[in-house]
Amino acid sequence: MKVAFTSDNIAGASESVWQAMMEASQGDAMPYGSDEYTTQVTRMLSELFECEVDVFMVSTGTAANVLSISAMTPVWGSVLCHKESHLLCDESTAPEFYTGGARFVGIGGADAKMDPALLERVINQKVGDVHSCQPSAVSISQVTEVGSVYSLEEIHAVTGVAKAAGLPVHMDGARFANALLALGCTPAQMTWKAGVDIVSFGATKNGTMSAEAIVVFNKALAKDLAFRRKRGGHLLSKMRLLSSQMIAYLTDELWRTNAEQANAMMALMQAGLQTVPGITINTPAQANMLFCTLPEGMADYLLAEGFAFYTGRWEKGVVRLVTSFRTPKEGVEAFVESARQFAQQQGL
Repeated sequence: MKVAFTSDNIAGASESVWQAMMEASQGDAMPYGSDEYTTQVTRMLSELFECEVDVFMVSTGTAANVLSISAMTPVWGSVLCHKESHLLCDESTAPEFYTGGARFVGIGGADAKMDPALLERVINQKVGDVHSCQPSAVSISQVTEVGSVYSLEEIHAVTGVAKAAGLPVHMDGARFANALLALGCTPAQMTWKAGVDIVSFGATKNGTMSAEAIVVFNKALAKDLAFRRKRGGHLLSKMRLLSSQMIAYLTDELWRTNAEQANAMMALMQAGLQTVPGITINTPAQANMLFCTLPEGMADYLLAEGFAFYTGRWEKGVVRLVTSFRTPKEGVEAFVESARQFAQQQGL
């Protein structure tokens, strides 16, 4: 059984999401978010996060991230994020475009997680110097770009440094559900209770068609977001079709069910690959993404066998594997068995 492990974006939408969209498309509804579906999403997310939140629905993760950041920084400010973060490396120039030119600064740290000491050092450099770009916001990715997950203690450490300097904190939660299950905590504990002001609440990778939510805990930051979303071209006229997806995603904890499947398949994948001679696990997977180094020739062999995954973008032999809510157990087992067969053929 040949399966693709390129990204969780390759999976379609859950059936209940499609059904919800079809039902919402019947009849008429007020446009631009003035509909009962969008109101319900705000209620549901307020319940999920155990506090009153402001919610701005958008159709892409990029929009969620950059609009969130734009509400946190002046055009002359700098946004501090990990040097390997999606925001810095994979959003093209959308961050600069939507912020009006704010600078994005990469901070180091193991496993793609910001080192609080390095963050503090950058924040405190040339404070008040008109010749230097002044730090204005901090952003963390949860899950990170290498598949690691910030622990609650690590989030508190980063937000503590940010808050001491008076900086707001954004969380890129493209794989929010996967990270949450890995930590075994509540959404509130991983966000506002840990010092996060805005989270990009991702759903597209985990079962919706095109629905992301900007969830704002800091009311002061919500003031201008409605105008920023409209100016940026992300205020959908038929918003109910977006909101209906999120309603289905939150109903009966579909988000949890889907993330459990994705995480479980990655755990199975990692456990299997650890027993294959010649394979090195680079950053242990905590959620649904794994980077590992394969022995010479193995990647080409697996690709020839019909499996799909990203390779050739990093150091020699390094591959990225991602599982989704649609990844079948049989596909994971077949991948591991093919890797084992190659190792045996090569006498590894």
